Amino acid sequence: KKMTLINMYPTMLERFIRYAKINTRSDLKSTTIPTTKSQWEFLEMLRSELVEYGFTKVELDPEDSYLVALLPSNLEEGSAVPAIGFIAHVDTADFNAENINPQIHENYNGEDVVLHPEKNLVMTVSEFPSLKNYIGETLITTDGTTLLGADDKAGLVSVLEACLYLMAHPEIPHGDIWLAFGPDEEIGKGAHRFKAERMPAKFAYTLDSGVVGKLEYETFNAARAVVTIHGTSVHPGQAKDVMVNALAEAAKLFARMPEEEVPERTSGYEGYFMLSKQSGDIGKVELEYIIRDHSMEKFEERKAQFQQIVDAQNATYDVPHIECTIYDEYYNMYEILKDDMTSVEVAIAAYKECGITPDIQPFRGGTDGCIITYKGIPTPNLFTGAENLHGQYEFVTLESMQKASDVVLKIIELVQRKTVE
Repeated sequence: KKMTLINMYPTMLERFIRYAKINTRSDLKSTTIPTTKSQWEFLEMLRSELVEYGFTKVELDPEDSYLVALLPSNLEEGSAVPAIGFIAHVDTADFNAENINPQIHENYNGEDVVLHPEKNLVMTVSEFPSLKNYIGETLITTDGTTLLGADDKAGLVSVLEACLYLMAHPEIPHGDIWLAFGPDEEIGKGAHRFKAERMPAKFAYTLDSGVVGKLEYETFNAARAVVTIHGTSVHPGQAKDVMVNALAEAAKLFARMPEEEVPERTSGYEGYFMLSKQSGDIGKVELEYIIRDHSMEKFEERKAQFQQIVDAQNATYDVPHIECTIYDEYYNMYEILKDDMTSVEVAIAAYKECGITPDIQPFRGGTDGCIITYKGIPTPNLFTGAENLHGQYEFVTLESMQKASDVVLKIIELVQRKTVE
């Protein structure tokens, strides 16, 4: 069975290693599109490869920096099989991505993994017990000094390898298959720019979740509160009844927040407030809070509650010292998907036909699919197989990526089969 899978995707391992070695880290502070030159160069390389492989309508748009391509239908003209899409992001997270050196551990034995002998960097089974789930597989890790970039190059590779399999087997019937590879997902900018009309699919999937079996179609609604506290900085010797210590006022604001409604004390469908960033001094403090809830009603209530807390503290001063701007970042895709669950139902059926038990839980985060769903293309999130994302202990196995490719192929098959039936 293992050899059959490997033969289906003969270039998968080489491709993943090659892509992973390329630094495509995004940059939140940058104002360019994409936010780093390396992402554009990677997308240009991908564009050349897709053209070489024989994809059509291969276009890299400088305005949204999405690379879009089509694997055309091989059915008779006028077929009712709908076009579907698969999406992955090319950027990696905010962690060292210079000189990425993937390590391949064939036939992994289930023991501690030495990442870097000279630096004594070890990924232990005691700290990461899920390693035991991959005994006998081809484990791919970092060398302990960088991230791996399986988020989301594992997803990208799995999509591409599945399509290459279809191209090598033209006898397999399928409708139009659209691919979209985009930048700046990790900093929440890429999908907002995406021109959804460039990918005329009835529905699509991002491959951007974790372990095999993950399937996400309920996400948070998300907002960010940007807060500035203006203090009055004077010499402490003359501070009585004059100084307003912005640092102390920031602490008071934090103390006003619901103590139990924070990420570390919530789970499932429970929402929260989180202080995510703070900097400044006595004269001025800048803060960012994130606001999350699955329920749209509760989400709106949370935003109003946050503003009320700010207003209540401002009311304790002779003149307001706090400025607050709250803006929405993304919404729960389920609010759209619940009206037509076809994309979800097809994914669940594909998992089961591939022998994979769907692990469906409310996702305590968001994906590019949230934004793209609200642009008119329902887009649930599939697994990549990667674990320990965004850090030095990130890993994925070849077999997990193969399973992701299997699911992509099965989804394509089911869409064609169910339409014909």
